[in-house]
Amino acid sequence: MDLPITWIISILVVMVMGFGIFILGWVTANKVNQSKMRSAEAYAKKITEEANREAETSRKASILDIKDEWYSERTKFEKETRETREETKRLEKMIVDRERKLDKKVDILNTKERNILMKEREIVSKEKTLRVKTEQLNRLIGDQNEKLERISGMTPMEAKELLLSNLEKEARIHASKISKDIRDLAIREADKEAKEIIVGSIQRCAAEHTVETSVSVVPLPNDEMKGRIIGREGRNIRSFELATGVDVIVDDTPEAVILCGFDRIRREIARRALEKLVTDGRIHPARIEELVDKARKEVEASFIELGENTTMECNIYNLHPKLIEYLGRLNYRTSYGQNVLQHSKEVSIFAGLIATELDLDINMARRAGLLHDIGKALDHDMEGTHTGIGLMLAKKYNENDIVQDTIASLHEEKDANYLVSAIVQAADTISCARPGARREDLESYVKRLERLEELADSFDGVVKTYAIQAGREIRVMVNTDLVDDARADQLSYDIAAKVEEELDYPGQIKVTVIREMRSVQYAR
Repeated sequence: MDLPITWIISILVVMVMGFGIFILGWVTANKVNQSKMRSAEAYAKKITEEANREAETSRKASILDIKDEWYSERTKFEKETRETREETKRLEKMIVDRERKLDKKVDILNTKERNILMKEREIVSKEKTLRVKTEQLNRLIGDQNEKLERISGMTPMEAKELLLSNLEKEARIHASKISKDIRDLAIREADKEAKEIIVGSIQRCAAEHTVETSVSVVPLPNDEMKGRIIGREGRNIRSFELATGVDVIVDDTPEAVILCGFDRIRREIARRALEKLVTDGRIHPARIEELVDKARKEVEASFIELGENTTMECNIYNLHPKLIEYLGRLNYRTSYGQNVLQHSKEVSIFAGLIATELDLDINMARRAGLLHDIGKALDHDMEGTHTGIGLMLAKKYNENDIVQDTIASLHEEKDANYLVSAIVQAADTISCARPGARREDLESYVKRLERLEELADSFDGVVKTYAIQAGREIRVMVNTDLVDDARADQLSYDIAAKVEEELDYPGQIKVTVIREMRSVQYAR
């Protein structure tokens, strides 16, 4: 069936319009693409120009950096070169100076060498002259010696021995005078200062002059009590002596009974027990044992009280309780009749006073002085010396090294390592040597005097010796032919030194050497 013409025309129109629209779109798209290409070319050209500009700028900057670096290196090189040149000039100048000095030294050495050669020639010449003169002198000396031998009748050896003997005698006399002057000066100064210290210490310590005995007296209300103490057939007194270990002496002494025993602790227990028995009135063996046991406990308790009171008097603290107890026991211990506790207190006080004068540790000096005889509290119960026991106690209860050294060196069994030890030795001597402090039996006293005279008699030239003033001075008579004045002074020093070394004595002993010349003639 045929289509209408309108539809064909419409289709053609549509086709023409579509084609036109296509052509228009193509043209438009082509223009747009060209515009974009131009824009892209322009942008690319712009980027290329900017890149070229940046490359040019970078090139110029690199060139500037290279120039700066080159300039810096050049400056550095020039500086180093200048410094090297200056150092080279300085070294050249130093070398020139050294060469100049070396030249001067060479000149000086040459001059010295010439002078030495000249002096050597002079020395050789003088040696020859000296040799000739020495030979002449030897001949003259030989001739003189022969003449002297003929005149004196002595050989050269005998003359030499005589000369040496005279020289030795003169040297001894001169040495004795010098040593005497030195000793006198030292003794005067030391004695003066020591006396001031010791006298000041003694004056500030008022001590009792007491001598302990070995008996105690118990007062009784009446003499009838003596019979009750003895008991029927002596049973009470035997029980009492057996329980206490002391002897009871009942004699004609009115209203008193004597207790005798060397152990002061036992004697004190017996005294207290007997006083309690007398007061109580009931005296029989059972009661005796009961009261003796009670008195023993009281005495043991008094040890601590006595020890504490002593430490407070001496201002000493922090002692071990056992040491305090042993101090209390010293109250019932005597040494040559002197109460050991009282002696220890005196030594403590003296040591503190001397330490004050010498500017030493006062508390340590007092502590060492108080404990120096602590071993005597146990020396009746243990084997060993009281110094050994005391040292053992000091170590056991951790006492100071100074205290231990003081105890160990008390009787010079070892050398003292501390000044405090020497001070305590001096204080101990002061306490023991004061009049009345200790007793000495007649036999030991006589033996000491005899030994003193024997020591003085043992020296050459001594004719007779006399110990006087209770052994405080010894007078020595010497032979005037064997001992001259200088030798007499040396002899007194030697005798005093030997007495100090070999004798134990209180205080000091004066040695007097007497040399006198007597000429006797008779008129007929």
